[in-house]
Amino acid sequence: MMHTTNLKEIHRLAVRPEWIDYNGHMNVAFYVMAFDQSLDSLLDLIGFTRTHRAETGNTVYVLETHVTYLREVKEGDPLVISLRVVDCDPKRMHLFLEMHHAEEGFLAATSEQMVLHIDASGPRAHPMADHVLARLEELKALHENDPLPPQVGGKIGIRRK
Repeated sequence: MMHTTNLKEIHRLAVRPEWIDYNGHMNVAFYVMAFDQSLDSLLDLIGFTRTHRAETGNTVYVLETHVTYLREVKEGDPLVISLRVVDCDPKRMHLFLEMHHAEEGFLAATSEQMVLHIDASGPRAHPMADHVLARLEELKALHENDPLPPQVGGKIGIRRK
């Protein structure tokens, strides 16, 4: 079964040997790293490239991230990361990312992130360029009428009966 999702594919990678932990699967830290690398792909997609960052002195900070680990992946597994822009405004991006096994199609993990646009000279929150915000709005519109995935807005805690 091939990977399928209605979200925008932004990054592909394979699980490296050095990412494997003593349990024989990818260590949790490398899920976070893979999602972080995907954020770089998103920034390029929306026109917030390295060149743009260098010219404007702007950058982004991840303020919060919530990762769910749903199914293990192992050395050599091909992965694809897809994105949904849940919401955005001139200074913030609320993102939802899915990590699927690229060949078997299963959902391995998700990451929900709140990202802040920054003027690095402060550093302080700063509105992003119009063309960047416009591209984010376009990506957001792709899923405006879709129900939110169950992982969005989730909270952590011990469920008691």
